[in-house]
Order: sequence, then C-alpha cells, then structure tokens
Amino acid sequence: MQKTNAMRMLDKAKLKYDIQEYEVDENDLSGVHVAAQIRQDPETVFKTLVARGEKRGIVVFCIPVGLEIDLKKAARAIGDKKIEMVHVKELLGLTGYIRGGCSPVGMKKKYPTWFHATAAEHEKIAVSAGVRGAQIIIDPAVLIKFTEAETADLCREE
Repeated sequence: MQKTNAMRMLDKAKLKYDIQEYEVDENDLSGVHVAAQIRQDPETVFKTLVARGEKRGIVVFCIPVGLEIDLKKAARAIGDKKIEMVHVKELLGLTGYIRGGCSPVGMKKKYPTWFHATAAEHEKIAVSAGVRGAQIIIDPAVLIKFTEAETADLCREE
C-alpha cells in the first residue's frame, strides 16, 4: 500500500501506529461495515465528520462508527450556538479527503478537532488512513495529542 499523507505525517513525528487494510464495498461505506471488515469493535473504530459552526467555522469530530453525532452537544463542546454538517460535495475541497476516506490527520488545513470522550477509554482506536481501504490503528492518547484535539461527549444517547 502506498503511504498516505496521514501516514507520512505520523512517520515524520515518529509516532507508532499500525495499518489495517480492508476490501472496500462501494455499496456500503459505513463505518460499522469497516469495523466488521477489520474485525474491530465498532466502539474502537472512529469516523471523521466535518462540520461548520456559526462562529468557529470548520471543525472536525471523531466519533465511534456505531453512534450518531448530537449536533447540540457538539455545538456546546466547541462553544458555538449551532453547527451543521458540511455537504459531502465540500469535503474534498476542505480536507483533501473523500467520503469514506477522511482522516483527522493530514487535512489540507489544521481544523479544530474533537474526539468523543470514549476514545480515551481504549488502548487502541482506528481512524481512516486517508483513503478508502485502510485504517490507522493507534493509541488514542497519542493521536489526540498529535492532532491537538479535545475530548467531549458528542454523541446521541443510544
């Protein structure tokens, strides 16, 4: 597999991670499907979502693939009144990544980033490597520090 921008950035920072490749199913790009493909608990596989805050502008959220973001909780976490998800058509231009391959590492610009609070409870988590078909497996504390992210309760109650 070719190195992605996310992998190159982690390598440059001399951070330890593993890559887990999987077969992409264009008919099912869901994170839950990815978790099943890489044989990981969906609670430890995080999807990267991009939103726009009223005041803050573009922000990034990483949440477990089996959960849904709570826009009110997320807005409170970033100190904004209201946020909305960016349209999938905007994703590539803003981040350099496509849907199903969006990583919190190596976006075109450094956006404020938040991880769902449960990330810190796990020894390792998975996030997109920046392409469909590959996940970065990494210590969440290392990733949160590297991305200068914060943690907060961002998800709807199950």
